[in-house]
Amino acid sequence: MPAPTLVAQTTYAELLERTANAAFQDAFAAAGSFTAKSINGRRYWYFQTGTGAERSQRYVGPETPELLERIAHHKEIREDERERRALVSTLVRSFSFPRPIPEIGDVIAALAKAGVFRLRGVLVGTIAYQTYAAMLGVRLSAGSLQTGDVDIAQFKNVSVAVEDSTPPVLDVLKEVDKTFRAVPHVSDGRRVTSYAAKGGLRVDFLTPHEGKETGRPQKLPALHTDAQPLRFLDFLIRDPEPAVILHGAGIYVHVPAPARYAVHKLIVSRRRPEGLAKRDKDLQQAEALLAVLAEKRPQELKSAWEEAHGRGPKWRQLMLEGLALLAGSVRDVVLKTIGAPRSVIPGIDLSFDNPPARYDFSRDVVTFQGQALGGAVNCAVSREALDDHFGADGLGQEGRLQAFLKNRSRIEEIVRAKYLTSPVDEPGALLVKTSDVDHFSTQRAPKRK
Repeated sequence: MPAPTLVAQTTYAELLERTANAAFQDAFAAAGSFTAKSINGRRYWYFQTGTGAERSQRYVGPETPELLERIAHHKEIREDERERRALVSTLVRSFSFPRPIPEIGDVIAALAKAGVFRLRGVLVGTIAYQTYAAMLGVRLSAGSLQTGDVDIAQFKNVSVAVEDSTPPVLDVLKEVDKTFRAVPHVSDGRRVTSYAAKGGLRVDFLTPHEGKETGRPQKLPALHTDAQPLRFLDFLIRDPEPAVILHGAGIYVHVPAPARYAVHKLIVSRRRPEGLAKRDKDLQQAEALLAVLAEKRPQELKSAWEEAHGRGPKWRQLMLEGLALLAGSVRDVVLKTIGAPRSVIPGIDLSFDNPPARYDFSRDVVTFQGQALGGAVNCAVSREALDDHFGADGLGQEGRLQAFLKNRSRIEEIVRAKYLTSPVDEPGALLVKTSDVDHFSTQRAPKRK
């Protein structure tokens, strides 16, 4: 059930702005000044303290209008922690938006305070997915929100380029829970990409698998840790969005753009073994997000889909195989958004098992059902199509129903051809108009497999 969108999203937008300002103030509270550098044609800002041999610089971020405004008002920002806590409480209690368990919230808060997100770390996985509820103004199913892991990703080249670093990750985590320990990597015991606490909480660091690199851990100097390379991760964490973790007074983080997250989940779901719980969770999260994005952010969904689609045949195969496993209504709304016919879905077809037909007086159509991948399809033939092409002109409703039954096989072939080859008009449904009869009588659908 959707949350009250306007009030919820206005509240979230205010919290996002306040947590961004607070994070900026906390990171650069000491006396100093902001200075810019041009690197490869782009301006980056740093916070400079001290003079001469004592001078040091801390990375702030790439120049954006929002960053310039934040720099301009740096000294004007006042502490408003109490108000932010009230906003978090409103979003959680009044709108039932998800929050992490306290232990995870404390870990993310410590990582944020240490500078992980300022240094362009991106929160990924289910904790990132939780933030989309408030970001998009919707409620997400509880089963897709549960996790005991915190996953942080960063591009390796970014980690080198920022010329700044956090304290060692293990030191940061031990401030939250002294039982945290480094977990030696399975392929090289000298390297550490994961940290675990006695209660089962785990923090993993990830980085995109690029080029011909092996799966061996890669160093992230900005975060003082190693990271596990993963394929497809570069697509996920490119151009992340700011978000708020609903914990305490709110934690300002960066998460993948929701459209990228949804498409990425389709892809990785196909790389997990059948029956694995994580695979089912991938598909649940993808399905929920895709349904919302098609309505609220269709252009972003289309853009993310087209980018992934353009990365090669393997990407396309995994995306479409994942899409085929979703509910038919969600699959259709995605196809409508990206402008693709249903025939791109592997194994899809439309069949009929002599379903009962009836005349719908409110729409002036004959209706019947077909069966396709993902569920039933509500099919209909217009009065005009029956009158113009199937000899029902002047026969009345009962006569049109009889004309349909007499020509049923031909009509079903026309319905099937339109269902498979035309752009999606209405998810989970199909109407044959008079103009469709000649067109789809000559344009046959693919042969049944």
